[in-house]
Amino acid sequence: MDNNINFNELWSGQKIVQPNPDDLILKVDKLKKANTKRIVYTNITLVLTSVFICFIWYYYQPQFITSKIGIVLMVLAMLSFIVASNSSLVLYKKLDAGESNQQYLKTLLLIKEKQQFMQTTMLNLYFLFLSVGLSLYMYEYVSRMSTLMAVVVCGVTALWFLFNWFYLRPKQIKKQEAKLNEIIAKFEDIQGQLNNG
Repeated sequence: MDNNINFNELWSGQKIVQPNPDDLILKVDKLKKANTKRIVYTNITLVLTSVFICFIWYYYQPQFITSKIGIVLMVLAMLSFIVASNSSLVLYKKLDAGESNQQYLKTLLLIKEKQQFMQTTMLNLYFLFLSVGLSLYMYEYVSRMSTLMAVVVCGVTALWFLFNWFYLRPKQIKKQEAKLNEIIAKFEDIQGQLNNG
């Protein structure tokens, strides 16, 4: 049995699969549609939630100023998130299969930058205003509850926010980043080949 294996020959003999630009365009279109759908779904959900919160204000007529400030903060959080997320739709519309690879890559990098802004700054502000707003709103009603019930209500609400913040949010961010990073890496590979070729 011959144990002298030439790893350099094996390595250089491997076929390297080059990314197919047409397949890449299809992946980008799929990502574009999925993100557009997600933004539209988020818009609808946040608008309906804001309308429902305003209905609660109108129907239940909270007495404390903290409840009113809380409602305003929650609605402002949702509306600002809608405005910020809609601005990324413009970038997705800029993606055109007829563009040069360099321009396409540049637009994808802008989308990645916008996505990071949404996942950090905007999401942090959204959760901050939403949690402060909900806390201010709940104060009026929690103050009327028994101590045990108040602890349970506040505990469940805090657990829900923590679950969203530490589990759902990072999972969603990781999933979105992985898809976009994969596509960007392939476009960078193609661009590198064009520059070297």
